[in-house]
Amino acid sequence: MIEVRFHGRGGQGAVTSAELVAQAAIKQNLYAQAFPSFGPERRGAPVQAYLRVSPTPIKLRSKVYHPDAVVILDATLLKTINPAEGIKDDAVIVINSNKDEEELIKLFPKLRIAYVDASKIAKEELGVSITNTTMIGALVKATNITELESLEGPVRERFGILAQRNINAYTRAFKETKVINP
Repeated sequence: MIEVRFHGRGGQGAVTSAELVAQAAIKQNLYAQAFPSFGPERRGAPVQAYLRVSPTPIKLRSKVYHPDAVVILDATLLKTINPAEGIKDDAVIVINSNKDEEELIKLFPKLRIAYVDASKIAKEELGVSITNTTMIGALVKATNITELESLEGPVRERFGILAQRNINAYTRAFKETKVINP
């Protein structure tokens, strides 16, 4: 089983990201769960979402305490949260960042890091800096949690006429994501 914790702000689509990956996994005949954890329910407030994907039925019904991957949609959250809290030793941090490798290694020493400038990609592909679907591409690159092609159906269903822009965004992020191994 792969467990993922998403960190974002209200309105950035962390919950949607988890749901889309879960739907893609189910299309591949895997088992999946996706669910949110809210604090104050307002735009801009920190939000967490959780995702589990497994080849066997998932019996857990709790939030993800020890994730295999942590997705950070908004790096400004690093000022107020510790996204590495509780992660497994071999976990990967998947971060939306335009920082160079040395800066990221200082932030997350001894951890595997996958990074992409998802804000730039989202602005160029979607016209807005909402990074949720863009970061899905980075997550898939870092973890192989699902096949990239499996996302197309759920994304088309969710976004309708805007689907192709989102598909372009996650496909581009998949290609542009760089991985740093400790």
